[in-house]
Amino acid sequence: MLQLISLLMEDKPGALMRVTGLLTARGYNIDSLTVARTTDPGLSRMNIVVDVEPQQRAQLIKQMNKLVNV
Repeated sequence: MLQLISLLMEDKPGALMRVTGLLTARGYNIDSLTVARTTDPGLSRMNIVVDVEPQQRAQLIKQMNKLVNV
């Protein structure tokens, strides 16, 4: 089932690599990825569409929350 995950992260080099690396390490295919600045100059918003079950989505979000700068 396609799920949308939206997160705020610090606008720092390598932040995108950490999030996408987490997904690819667990074998998830990213269907859509959008990253844009926010009104806060130090933050970016990332919207990810990934094919994952709802129970796995909750676990994935917990793992993303452990990443630095997310």
